[in-house]
Amino acid sequence: MAAKPAASKKVAIPQLNWHQVRPAPVVLISGTEAFLADRALRLLRDGLRTVDPSLEVSDVDAASYAPGELLTLASPSLFAEPRLIRVSNVEKCSDAFLLEMLDYLGSPADDTVVALRHGGGVRGKKLLDAIRAGGGQAIEVVCADLKKDSDRYDFAVAEFKTAGRPITPGALRAIVGAFSDNLAELATACQQLIADSANEITETTVEKYYSGRVETNAFKVADAAIAGRHGEALGLLRHALATGADPVPMVAAFAAKLRTMAKVSGGHGSQGQLASQFGIAPWQVERAQRDLRGWTDEGLGRTIEMLAETDAQVKGAGRDPVYALERMVTAIARKGL
Repeated sequence: MAAKPAASKKVAIPQLNWHQVRPAPVVLISGTEAFLADRALRLLRDGLRTVDPSLEVSDVDAASYAPGELLTLASPSLFAEPRLIRVSNVEKCSDAFLLEMLDYLGSPADDTVVALRHGGGVRGKKLLDAIRAGGGQAIEVVCADLKKDSDRYDFAVAEFKTAGRPITPGALRAIVGAFSDNLAELATACQQLIADSANEITETTVEKYYSGRVETNAFKVADAAIAGRHGEALGLLRHALATGADPVPMVAAFAAKLRTMAKVSGGHGSQGQLASQFGIAPWQVERAQRDLRGWTDEGLGRTIEMLAETDAQVKGAGRDPVYALERMVTAIARKGL
């Protein structure tokens, strides 16, 4: 899955895949796959903190940028801590940000990494062209959508290879097929199999885990909430968080179930026909049909809207990701009513 340049003009800076991200005065993280972009940003932050735990991390929204904000954050501090400035929404950047970032490329601050997240589109093209031409000692991390089955298969292979866990080709095909429509959900499923399967992971393992007999934290919480067991779901959620569960894949586990429920809810036909229509396994259709008992279309719709809000909040839009998760669990346990 080699990275491909995102611009028609000649690119003079290194073009890297998300897992190859490394520090540079300016790191452009481009492409429409938000999950890979988030991973690249976390890898960059964690790598910098490993080198110096005093790393100072700041966040800037390019869409609502205040003039002078970048220079203020990049200015040397009293104790000269290294700095990481994460800039979101560069594809929606204000004119003030565009002008100041172009100027910044000419003289980047010492001991500072400015990570620019551009999700696609023509806004900010002048800045992208300047960066790709070699301005500001930059690198580009390309996070394009993994549209091909082969790309998603390679992604899953890398997840298990990195963890040093054996998995059969059939199991890989099964897990990629089950979570083919969302990369975050695929990654969550891989990590849960890695964490909870002691032996080689086979097709039987995958079917067992994703046919409703899962013993992993995120899916146990989702199962309890969707079934309406509010107290149990909250207890499992708090235990999962207390033992180190990350809120982002926690939301992805709920998304995996609710999106399948939404597909099946609007479909007509036998389990086999629905499985073929939506590109999922028959056992997923059967489980979704069981999960839908007691739900209304309106409740399911409201819950999916809250799921999107919670996803944004746990990724930085909200101040308290735990509260956002608990609120989501409560809404799901009440079936969106």
